[in-house]
Amino acid sequence: MKSKIHECQKSNFRWWGKKQILYMLVSVISLTTVAQTQNKQLTHFNLERKVALQGYDPVAYFKQGKAVKGKKELTATYEGVTYNFSIAVNKEYFLSNPLRYQPQFGGWCAYAMGFSGEKVTINPETFKIVDGKLYLFYNAFFNNTLKSWNKDEANLKSKAAINWKKIIE
Repeated sequence: MKSKIHECQKSNFRWWGKKQILYMLVSVISLTTVAQTQNKQLTHFNLERKVALQGYDPVAYFKQGKAVKGKKELTATYEGVTYNFSIAVNKEYFLSNPLRYQPQFGGWCAYAMGFSGEKVTINPETFKIVDGKLYLFYNAFFNNTLKSWNKDEANLKSKAAINWKKIIE
């Protein structure tokens, strides 16, 4: 009888040990994936001190239809990137679906990404929403790249997606 109990305990220990190892492995993989995603965003996104969109409210582009400067005291962080919001309800919208409100191509100029695959800074007040996605553009020194984008949007959008994928991989 004693040997059967001992055998059962050994069997349970082996199962418990394998289960624990599996849990630990899954946890390590999950944490590594999250860390890699955060690192890619912090490395490749257009950020100023880890703040996206030069402090503009990402939700306002969609809900108010314009660029609105966010408040430093009203923020949320998603995958290591901080976003500022102009009003509390916009923060709630963002937290319910962050991917919906993130700018395309890490917040870099969509035209430059499509034209040459380069990370070019933007004017956060020069933007376009296409198919529910936020695209931002360079606009300074008599050069508004949104105008060029509009002339060949489908082609540039496709090329920009390919170029961005190469950057973040």
